Amino acid sequence: MTRRKPPRPAQPSPQTPAAPARRHKSGAAQSGRPGLLFGLHPVAAAWANPDRRCSRLLCTEAGLASLAGAVEQARAAGLERPKPTVTERTELDRLLPPGAVHQGLVLDAAPLPEVDLEDIVRQGSMKDGDVIVVLDQVTDPHNVGAILRSAAAFGASAVVLPDRNAPELTGTLAKSASGAAEVVPLVRIVNLARSLTELREAGYWCVGLDESGARTLAQMNLQGRVALVLGAEGSGLRRLTMERCDEIARLPTGGPIGSLNVSNAAAVALYELARLR
Repeated sequence: MTRRKPPRPAQPSPQTPAAPARRHKSGAAQSGRPGLLFGLHPVAAAWANPDRRCSRLLCTEAGLASLAGAVEQARAAGLERPKPTVTERTELDRLLPPGAVHQGLVLDAAPLPEVDLEDIVRQGSMKDGDVIVVLDQVTDPHNVGAILRSAAAFGASAVVLPDRNAPELTGTLAKSASGAAEVVPLVRIVNLARSLTELREAGYWCVGLDESGARTLAQMNLQGRVALVLGAEGSGLRRLTMERCDEIARLPTGGPIGSLNVSNAAAVALYELARLR
């Protein structure tokens, strides 16, 4: 089982208890405070996750009814959970970014314990076909969340991204992940180039995804452990990142629009790796 490090310390706030103390990043107001999860799937997954410490659940009557399955699952597992506070939808709207689709559920929870890349590699060494997704300066929380969801669907063991120039695990990211943030570790690293070297030394074939690739993923014999590396929209993979990859591959796209959104590209690539196995 993956070993998790203790989460960063939490600091209570007057409005919502146990607000996690995290570094400020630009765009935080638009993405939501890291401790607030919203929406049925993220809240249900967090409520039933023994690794989550939950301090407060605000919900509408309808939202609480939709959470019944997760409530029963947590109760059966003996998890300590706060008594839900039923309130009006307008109160939930006030806590979240404009337009947030909360489905009558807002959960204040501590950050998940952090996971080291070394732990992921150690766990992956026991699998013949382990897949890790590595992101190079993908900054949109919606994209990172969607990639987490695809990683969960196609069996990737982790999503790795730099500690800088990457989004926090806010409610917006968790909503886009639709519960996958609770089951696929989001691993933060300090130096991406160095981490790719470590993955190669650990037996992972590092494959960068870029339109300049000579071969498609389908044309490659990727049967062992693979680190799939994707770059930001527009700029793509950085030069140093590409140099640390064993090979650059492409997707067989064409037509008037020859590229995909990074989260869509990740889904297609992860499907292809799953199909090859």
